[in-house]
Amino acid sequence: MNELYQSQRAMRAMRKAAMQRGVVAILDVGTSKIACLVLRFDGADPRLDSDGVGPLAGQAGFRVIGAATTRSRGVRFGEIAAMQETELAIRTVLKTAQNMAQIRVDHVIASFSGAEPRSYGLAGEVEVAEQTVSEHDVARVLAACEVPDYGAGREVLHAQPVNFALDHRTGLSDPRGQIGNTLAADMHMLTVDAQAVQNLAQAIKRCDMELAGLASSAYCAGISALVEDEQELGAACIDMGGGSTGVSIFIKKHMIYADSVRMGGDHVTGDISMGLSVPTSVAERIKTFHGGVVATGMDDREMIEIGGDTGDWEHDRRTVSRAELIGIIRPRVEEILEEVRARLDAAGFEHLQSQQIVLTGAASQIPGLDGLASRILGQRVRLGRPMRVHGLPQSVTGPGFSAAVGLCLFAAHPQDEWWDFEMPAESYPARSLRRAVRWLRENW
Repeated sequence: MNELYQSQRAMRAMRKAAMQRGVVAILDVGTSKIACLVLRFDGADPRLDSDGVGPLAGQAGFRVIGAATTRSRGVRFGEIAAMQETELAIRTVLKTAQNMAQIRVDHVIASFSGAEPRSYGLAGEVEVAEQTVSEHDVARVLAACEVPDYGAGREVLHAQPVNFALDHRTGLSDPRGQIGNTLAADMHMLTVDAQAVQNLAQAIKRCDMELAGLASSAYCAGISALVEDEQELGAACIDMGGGSTGVSIFIKKHMIYADSVRMGGDHVTGDISMGLSVPTSVAERIKTFHGGVVATGMDDREMIEIGGDTGDWEHDRRTVSRAELIGIIRPRVEEILEEVRARLDAAGFEHLQSQQIVLTGAASQIPGLDGLASRILGQRVRLGRPMRVHGLPQSVTGPGFSAAVGLCLFAAHPQDEWWDFEMPAESYPARSLRRAVRWLRENW
């Protein structure tokens, strides 16, 4: 945990340097597309303290000055499977976005889906040192949270305090400066497969860019697609991408659970491709223009020309009814939603006051999906789009860019995480501390 703590602090310092320089690139690495936005920061609000990160930091305003997307290559289930192909795709999208912005960018903040995320709820409690809660006390209580054995080969991606309690008062978002004796904290920790993170970092490094931050796509989609009341009262964001579907649950404006389903829109395209014996590109076009999940009486008579260029006249003149197409699409969509339902049940979603569900992501645009989802997931379902960022190019305002826009918000206004606070000395490994004490005695 100490190595991770130091590496995350180093990335936060790099993010701060990038913001001071005034420009940073946002990179959303997905299975079907890679999106890049170039942000120019207008500077921090001088009324706010400029030290630290999150509520401690100057809140920066930004503008999107460059945007580009390209077809993703070498990525499966949200994880890099072919390094050279992914590197080429990242280079392409970064170059296009920088050309549009007419500026060179050195720092990248990236998000990714997949990597088998797992959520843990941690709790810690300490006695306040000097009656008034200081930042050091917050660091001590976060370090006192008992970290579970999350297994070898996994890394902590997010470790966010979601609630503080001071003596008998709970529900505090920031206890600093308040008077009390006992400080307790609840922290949400999200771990991911370490290899997936290392591969993404390596791909960005090979593109001659500095990695200034990492985030989960499910988390980013939630902070951009959920409205304020949904984040406060409790809601789930379902980010339906190409190779995976991200699930995140928010309450009190904090993420308390995240997971992913290793299925998405590309699997629907694959089913159409096999069912109709057509290439994947043709299947994607048919899904986009004629897809749906609810059949009506008219769909039996609506015929879709499949087309083709095999040279066989009979084969290339085939048609299929829209009802048959829906019969191919619906079972896979139902399977994805059933898996999402299982994740929500495991998280105890039914115990939240508000059980709002927001569907976003490129695959959520299939007509009739919200009605089908309301029958499988619950009654309160709506389709979500990215919000809170003004001046976006028209090409990146659709549901497929919720994670990319959320990553912009994450870059500009990050929430406090465990590594934003100085780790108390007693939390460092005892051996290194003893070595430091011995060195001091010998040399002074």
